[in-house]
Amino acid sequence: MFNEGDVITKVLNGDVRAFEALVKQYERLVFYVVHRLINDEGAVEDICQEVFIKVHKSLARFNHQSKLSTWIARIAYLTAINYLRKYNRSQLTDYPDDIENYHFTTETPEQLLNKKETANYVEQLVLQLPEKYRTVLTLYHLNEFSCMEIEEITGMPEGTIKSYLFRARKLLKEKIQVYLKNELP
Repeated sequence: MFNEGDVITKVLNGDVRAFEALVKQYERLVFYVVHRLINDEGAVEDICQEVFIKVHKSLARFNHQSKLSTWIARIAYLTAINYLRKYNRSQLTDYPDDIENYHFTTETPEQLLNKKETANYVEQLVLQLPEKYRTVLTLYHLNEFSCMEIEEITGMPEGTIKSYLFRARKLLKEKIQVYLKNELP
């Protein structure tokens, strides 16, 4: 069983295997957070490595006011956002003012489903959400962080997080309902 207190102590004392255990424990979390924001696979790998370098260098400053996973997810989130700001501003967009009229794609859900499985279709819908919706939805549903933890990770107020979750779910639900309406006889 992973005991974060013991692992942190061992890492701070120079135990390389303890750091490997820490990386193994949180690599999926870091990957999910970064991958939801960055579409370039090569960049995702580089950013994930950068995150763990930052974790290693900063671990002595971890103050145990949050869970280690929350702290690491925040580092991953901020590192990915910094990458977007520096190299790929086109992916870093706020949601449009006319969000109620926002359309995901010109392809119909039927066309997308013919190309991919249902899970891939939903994945594509999530990827087409505005960056902030995508981030909050991923952290909440896939990584199972609470709204308070997401607030710590992203710096967004809890009310904004709840609003983004509501809007993201609504957009996904509407798009899926359109598909289901077209599929049912």
